Amino acid sequence: MPGSATRPTSGDPVSSKWARLGRLIAPDQAIDWMTTHTGACAAAASTVPGRYDLYVSGRDKQNRSRIGRLTLDLTGEDPTITEIRREPVLELGELGAFDDNGTSYPCVVESDNSRYLYYTGWTPSVTVPFQNHLGLARESSRDCFKRMSRAPILHRTNEDFSSIGSVLVLRIEDSWRMWYTAFCGWHELGGTARHRYEIKYASSSDGIAWHRDDTTCIAGTGPDEHSICRPAIYRDKAGYHMIYSIRGRHYRLGYAISRDGITWERRDEELELCGELQEWENKSQCYPWVIEYGSTRYLLYCGNDYGRGGLGIARQDIS
Repeated sequence: MPGSATRPTSGDPVSSKWARLGRLIAPDQAIDWMTTHTGACAAAASTVPGRYDLYVSGRDKQNRSRIGRLTLDLTGEDPTITEIRREPVLELGELGAFDDNGTSYPCVVESDNSRYLYYTGWTPSVTVPFQNHLGLARESSRDCFKRMSRAPILHRTNEDFSSIGSVLVLRIEDSWRMWYTAFCGWHELGGTARHRYEIKYASSSDGIAWHRDDTTCIAGTGPDEHSICRPAIYRDKAGYHMIYSIRGRHYRLGYAISRDGITWERRDEELELCGELQEWENKSQCYPWVIEYGSTRYLLYCGNDYGRGGLGIARQDIS
């Protein structure tokens, strides 16, 4: 059921232009967990001002995803990666678990002096290529997260009967809010199974047990938008802003605004990545994450082929 809040009007002050700064990092064959891809990421401020622990989805030579950690420095003239940890912070799940073939799409939330890592688990399937479900881990040391459960934290329902993909979770005062990718189903296309998904909403009092009432925030509008996923959300005086991934033939980024975070108005045409389109991103931009540091907002996003092209960054001055 849709939210009931009044939608923003076209006169609301919003800004959705970003200046490209280029590719931040590319896959590295010398580092096992990011041999072929540097995909979706999440950031958390470190103890050093201007430096962030950047959690990144990588893939190994067997095309299995794991989450690793980089250090992002925003204090200089240009954003820079200063460290790459060689071992992942979250390994594959045990055989037969929902995440035994991959952990990816990190979302990090800090609460009560701990970091919580929401992530998407992968396991192969038979009638469709794969299944995704949502896991949760808690930081046990700076370089390691421990699963809080071997089972997914969002169970299947009549409405969410298939897979659950990438999420964005915010803790706002005493409430936890989640925008999650829900698979609407699969259909045959050219002899192969193609998934359809959209972005829905959930809420929680503790970040572990979630309430869902089948609220859809952003849904596709046709064949060129068969999949809507991986939301990134930030807030300002105009309300909530969401940047998300739209999949047709290739991925592109979309943009929407909201007063309450539930009822959204799409404004895809207002999102603009300014500057020269580079080869690593010339077919696709996807999987956003937003960082605010000082008077600047940074947008991290993946390039071609789910991050095979690398991970890029853009900036926006905050007035």
